[in-house]
Amino acid sequence: MIKPYLMFNRECEEAFTLYQKAFDGEITMIQKYSEMPANPDFIVAENDKDLILHAEVRITESATILGADMKQESSDSGRVAISVELDSKERAKNAWNMLSNGGSIHMDLQPTFFAKLHGSLKDKFGVTWMFTVR
Repeated sequence: MIKPYLMFNRECEEAFTLYQKAFDGEITMIQKYSEMPANPDFIVAENDKDLILHAEVRITESATILGADMKQESSDSGRVAISVELDSKERAKNAWNMLSNGGSIHMDLQPTFFAKLHGSLKDKFGVTWMFTVR
């Protein structure tokens, strides 16, 4: 399954509320940074705890938009990613290895508190990909 993943500069919740209203859709998830399990490698500043870690809005029966707030400012070119949910670790690792060749890794493909595997990278063409195996 492929879904667009939109990155915001501290306005994800406001944007998703607008999208929900504009499409008469449904916000199916809002998770804030404050809800993350403690992790010494990823410290969340007090003024960032109300930022959105992950949000989902269903805009039609078959279309969902995902999004989050970034903890740092970004140019427009880094604000959209392609989120790919795959059904096996092998498929994810194969695609990951091919797309990371010549690109740059944002977050290693690894187990997380929300998925068997998750990671993100920018391929050699400048396209940002997020991989998830649930």
